Amino acid sequence: MTGQWYEDDEFWMRTAPFLFSSRRWSQAGVEVDAILSLLDLEPPARVLDLCCGPGRHALELASRGFEVTGVDRTQAYLDEARRRADVSGLKVELVKQDMRTFKRPNFFDAAINIFTSFGFFEDPADDDKVLANVYESLKPGGKFLIDVMGKEILARIFCERDWYEFEDALFLDERKVLDDWARIESRWIIIRDGGREEFTIRLRLYSGAELKTALKRVGFSDIKAFGTLEGAPYDQNAKRLIAIATK
Repeated sequence: MTGQWYEDDEFWMRTAPFLFSSRRWSQAGVEVDAILSLLDLEPPARVLDLCCGPGRHALELASRGFEVTGVDRTQAYLDEARRRADVSGLKVELVKQDMRTFKRPNFFDAAINIFTSFGFFEDPADDDKVLANVYESLKPGGKFLIDVMGKEILARIFCERDWYEFEDALFLDERKVLDDWARIESRWIIIRDGGREEFTIRLRLYSGAELKTALKRVGFSDIKAFGTLEGAPYDQNAKRLIAIATK
């Protein structure tokens, strides 16, 4: 692999069965129900799905009458989203672009960034670029929902290594905290078809307070944090860090 881990198309393709399992696809409808409730959003609003992957949420939103733009850097994911959209007769705009550069000023009523698709970059200024682009792309009063695994949650449940069986594969995950809890490194080992593959990913971690500060820094206001997509408090029982921010 050359460059950064997130630039490796082979990584995204080889891990797709784990990242986008049939179980996760089946959960899209329930997750979109919760997302729409938190955003207080109704069709035909324009929605940006930033880092849309193969379209789990983008397609579900389109099926409900929303005008959806999905953005991702991985062409194979966009191709899969297009294939599924065509099969279902859904209209979705799909854009291949880095989230650090995509913006469409004052265009969207809402934006979502789901399933820890944030914090990939070595330079924290790149995260600020992403948030600033989303802010600029929203109409005044537009809302942004971002979903990550909060630092507090990881500290509570941290396990240095674990493994699980998935269909015909064995998946091992070895984790290491970096830079005084600023980042986490995960070493993924996948054993299947008599072979072994290994990938290393690194993510920047955000606490609830740190994520709210980053959102405020680019202009967002009225920022609320939740511990689940269903709107539970972000407290000691939180399962995810969900932030809703308003332009």
